[in-house]
Amino acid sequence: MTATTDLGATAAAVTVPTFREIALPDEVRDSLGEQLGRLADPNVDIDRSMARLHQIFATIPTELLQQLLDFGRHNDTPGVALVSNLPVDAELPPTPSDGGPSTEKTSFVAEGVLLGLSGLLGEPMGVLTEKAGQLVHDVIPVAGGSKTQTNQGSEVFLNFHSDIMHDVIGRYDIANPDFLVLSCLRQDHDGLAGTYYADARDISAALPAETLETLRSPLFRLNAPGSYVRNVAGGQDVLSEPVPMISGHDTFPEIAISANGVHALTSGAREALETLQATCKRVSHEVLLAPGQAMLINNRKGVHARSTFTARYDGADRWLQRTYVRRSLWNVRYRVTDENRRVHY
Repeated sequence: MTATTDLGATAAAVTVPTFREIALPDEVRDSLGEQLGRLADPNVDIDRSMARLHQIFATIPTELLQQLLDFGRHNDTPGVALVSNLPVDAELPPTPSDGGPSTEKTSFVAEGVLLGLSGLLGEPMGVLTEKAGQLVHDVIPVAGGSKTQTNQGSEVFLNFHSDIMHDVIGRYDIANPDFLVLSCLRQDHDGLAGTYYADARDISAALPAETLETLRSPLFRLNAPGSYVRNVAGGQDVLSEPVPMISGHDTFPEIAISANGVHALTSGAREALETLQATCKRVSHEVLLAPGQAMLINNRKGVHARSTFTARYDGADRWLQRTYVRRSLWNVRYRVTDENRRVHY
């Protein structure tokens, strides 16, 4: 499925795709799987592993490889892509009950797929306050977080949001990842967990003009991510400086919404925020991720969400892996840690 949006009166006349599907042929999947199956844990020497993964993914046929590369480098490409028929691990251990990573996983095909796709978009990065700075994030339901607006949740709809990060400069939408890659290792029991993506181009085109004007005004304060609030701030909200929800060029807008709450500064801004969430749902694309599939998500062109699903905490729950990806780590060099050149405060 490829969707397009005509931005009409809100911007220069342009029709852009906002969703793309890329399916690997069986022979490409098998070749990648054979090479990835020989990899050791890529986290042991991540820079060398990324170099090897560049070599492996460079064997993808040129037309398909260009589609993957173009996704990350052009303004007018889709904000989300579903890549299917990817290789998978021959065997998986039980889904970790604590949010991962698994100490029982003995093969690293999934990690190779995740990091290989990430390397086509930019550089994987870690954040100390998110998954302890790991580069590969295991996204798994956790009993204690089932009702939270975090990746541990399952019982509540995870609202449309960007992946942001707390920053002492007061802006949470600058040093955050440019892209996310979400790869499925195991579906939920019922196969009903949906991942949604709403493109800012579709959102802007669907909003009333006055609502869009409000959302483009600095009338909102983003709350820090749930992991930061829980682990660093003692459960207290930590708000950004006032920012707009939608910003930038009319034809290629950027959007930033925090999952852990947005504080609107006026009654009109509160109404606009409610309209924004409803509009996101209305224009969104839904994907029921299955093993062998990965979503490439532009974290600036759009926002994503997740449906409710039933978690049983029995070792067979939904298991995704995620990366944060920056096109370049240079602009966030003020956050780098002494211990790891890819991990930031």
